[in-house]
Amino acid sequence: MKIKKGDKVQVIAGKDKGVTGDVLAVYPEEHKVVVEGVNILKKHVKPSQINPDGGIVSKEGPIDISNVMIYDAKEKVAGRVGYRFEDGKKIRFNKKTKAKKEIKITKK
Repeated sequence: MKIKKGDKVQVIAGKDKGVTGDVLAVYPEEHKVVVEGVNILKKHVKPSQINPDGGIVSKEGPIDISNVMIYDAKEKVAGRVGYRFEDGKKIRFNKKTKAKKEIKITKK
């Protein structure tokens, strides 16, 4: 998966199209991501020891990973994720702006 937890992404399709936010969780086996402030769901919660009042709770739901693109806040543009090797390390970058995201994997 090219999108990782903590990445800044922009929604490119669906009811929240154009919204940007950070990735809170990634579910690779389901091909879904949870993005901050996107796909808000209302959940009815019974009273419990943790939440004695119960009520209706708003939380983010998962969306398909194909509906998000990596976002470059400096250039204010979304693009695809690419990989390249620099100094023996594999890095991810935004293909549109060529901006590095992070250094994750070392080449063997």
